[in-house]
Amino acid sequence: MNIGVPTEIKAQESRISVIPATVKQLTSRGHQVFVQAGAGLGSAYTDAQYAAAGATMVPDANAVFEAAQLIVKVKEPQPSEIALLNESHTIFTYLHLAASKTLTEDLLKTGCTAIAYETVEVGGRLPLLEPMSEIAGRMSSIVGCYHLAKNHGGRGILLGGVPGVAPGRVVVIGGGTAGINAARVATGVGADVTILDIDLERMRFLDITMSGAHTLYSTEANLSELLPRVDLVIGAVLVPGAAAPKLITREMLKLLQPGSVLVDIAVDQGGCAETTRPTTHENPTYVEENVLHYCVANMPGAYSRTSTQALSNVTERYLLTLADLGVTEALRKDRNLAKGLNVHQGQLTSAPVAGAHGLPFISLDEALG
Repeated sequence: MNIGVPTEIKAQESRISVIPATVKQLTSRGHQVFVQAGAGLGSAYTDAQYAAAGATMVPDANAVFEAAQLIVKVKEPQPSEIALLNESHTIFTYLHLAASKTLTEDLLKTGCTAIAYETVEVGGRLPLLEPMSEIAGRMSSIVGCYHLAKNHGGRGILLGGVPGVAPGRVVVIGGGTAGINAARVATGVGADVTILDIDLERMRFLDITMSGAHTLYSTEANLSELLPRVDLVIGAVLVPGAAAPKLITREMLKLLQPGSVLVDIAVDQGGCAETTRPTTHENPTYVEENVLHYCVANMPGAYSRTSTQALSNVTERYLLTLADLGVTEALRKDRNLAKGLNVHQGQLTSAPVAGAHGLPFISLDEALG
């Protein structure tokens, strides 16, 4: 199979989807890998390393898309990339289609097949999303702490406090992979942390394993009661494949003290606050209702080397399966991978995405025959 690896062109995105070690795995099995020149530089991988692994280096994205059947990316295709897609292509990347009806409809028009990392599911887990959720979760407490500084627009609160001064208060909404990593870092710096969730078994697990954090059942009443006393709110809610629920309304946001910080990790899926809108690493924050919002849609891109390696660790086996068996046969044989199928030959195959946008869809069985 011919596999293409273009340079990521989303704003401030420095990751690359395939590392040289994976290229070597692919080429040793007889596949051809076309890598856009300079694609790995943001993650400190050189063209020479890719060439040594057997990749064919090509000058631009046009050459990648012309040569490849399977396009492997990190982030959703941008408009200039969508223009290069057609029915001969399969794209394997993070898509987050529930957050964008325009992207969904544009992909459907190309006739391509699109497999989303974030909806590949194994035993109720999302293995291709988890590493990025871990990184975004850990980042959320770090960037939240940074932006609480008065000179960065925050309240002037040091999360860890000092002897004789109480620590800052953090609320993490969602006790999944992102939430637990956010809470670990926040408790690690000495903050007073409360995790909200609706899964009682999950809360029991958190209560046992995270002695430095409190758990609280997630209701609007409980959250509203906490907000006036909170310095940092971290939104870490995930409904697989679907738009994130809006758990923080504008009126609830007004309960926070001026200069408080909201970090919405769920921004890729539309965000869990009514006031959330995507930002970039270049301009990461804005203020609504006197609350500083950090809503960067590709948070792990800031730590591109770590993120690229973590992503490759989990995608490699699926990429090899797609290349070795062919896309259709791979999806038929690996039902976990098949759950990642969102778009197939002009038809939507994801019920959560269809529900988010009011679009028709077909089942996986119908799509795969």
